[in-house]
Amino acid sequence: MSTRHLTRRDLSETAMYAITGITGKVGGAVARALLAAGQPVRAVVRDVARARSWAERGCEVVTAGMDDAASLTAAFEGTQGVFILPPSEFDPLPGFPEARAVIDAVRGALQSAAPGKVVCLSTIGAQAAETNLLTQRTLLEQALRDLPMPVTFLRPAWFMENAAWDVAPARDTGVIPSFLQPLDKAVPMVATADVGRAAAELLQQSWRGVRIVELEGPQRVSPNDLAAAFAQVLGRPVRAEEVARESWDALFRSQGMKEPLPRMRMLDGFNEGWIAFEGEDAGIVKGEVELETVLRGLVSEAG
Repeated sequence: MSTRHLTRRDLSETAMYAITGITGKVGGAVARALLAAGQPVRAVVRDVARARSWAERGCEVVTAGMDDAASLTAAFEGTQGVFILPPSEFDPLPGFPEARAVIDAVRGALQSAAPGKVVCLSTIGAQAAETNLLTQRTLLEQALRDLPMPVTFLRPAWFMENAAWDVAPARDTGVIPSFLQPLDKAVPMVATADVGRAAAELLQQSWRGVRIVELEGPQRVSPNDLAAAFAQVLGRPVRAEEVARESWDALFRSQGMKEPLPRMRMLDGFNEGWIAFEGEDAGIVKGEVELETVLRGLVSEAG
């Protein structure tokens, strides 16, 4: 597959949607939904080789790094809409320098390229004042909310696909360790397929200024509900078991994390209730994909 360097004139002649993160679950779902709606898609990728399947689907492929304002500007120019999926840093350095580098590049590129509108993947709890792992998205919202074009921040719930970590213990031991506590507390969760579809729909809408859209799945899910769904999928008893809070720091460090506190505070936020949706329940968008559907896919992928 070949790519070429696009000039400003080339890009201005092609009104389409630029999708970052297209090789991941959410970005891929956004692109598939847009293509199904007959919309042209520009795949913004760091590694061209990983985008071969998207080129075969008819997408235009351009290369850009999410921390490189110049390449992002070229990728965003001439588009009617841009989907921003910032990379997640799960073990960030103090002060979130990795996220800040991406935020600065994205903001600069959007200012320079001036696309028609922007949909940015944020998170439930982006409004929280307490510093935690999701503060990376808080900083992103703060940096992009005064851009001159219409901006939507899509705030999805906890991803159901996070249960991929639980497949092996559920299958092999019948016990899934839970950092979400207490075990009977239901939290908002959503499938990445619903996130992608919602983002694609939002991109095709017209609005003014900044809006926040909060998204969750059909039902809220407790750790006990997750265990019951695994039991249904695996055909064996499965139960959830709390991981003691005092063990988290040592456990995360044993897994290779250097700065576990942001992750621990994120989990505290869900457990203590200060990471939650900001708006009223009636305004929260509901997805369609059930937890059991996601778990069956995860179990199948795990082999």
